[in-house]
Amino acid sequence: MLGYLTTHVLDTALGSPAAGLEIMLYRVSGNSHRKIATMVTNADGRTDSPILPEKDFKTGTYELVFKVGAYLDACGTPPEDPRFLDEVPIRFGMSEQSHYHVPLLVSPFGYSTYRGS
Repeated sequence: MLGYLTTHVLDTALGSPAAGLEIMLYRVSGNSHRKIATMVTNADGRTDSPILPEKDFKTGTYELVFKVGAYLDACGTPPEDPRFLDEVPIRFGMSEQSHYHVPLLVSPFGYSTYRGS
């Protein structure tokens, strides 16, 4: 089985999937970040396809950057100046050819993540 990466975003304040949230994926090597994908979540809070598909998968260190501030603005969440959360970066390693799932649970004032399945 070849590896691949998926993600899912849930808005815990609204109790619903975070639709329309932009996500960028970077490959990290030392101080270098190379953007390899940009996607937007669908109505289920997921990307329509793996954010890193099997054909592009390599083990290593990656970073997902979730554009939470723009999502909150689009949802009509009352703004602060500046927003407490704007871009949420999650850096993680993938060490084997496997399915990695990195979800984000987010609200205007906090977030959490874990390795899902």
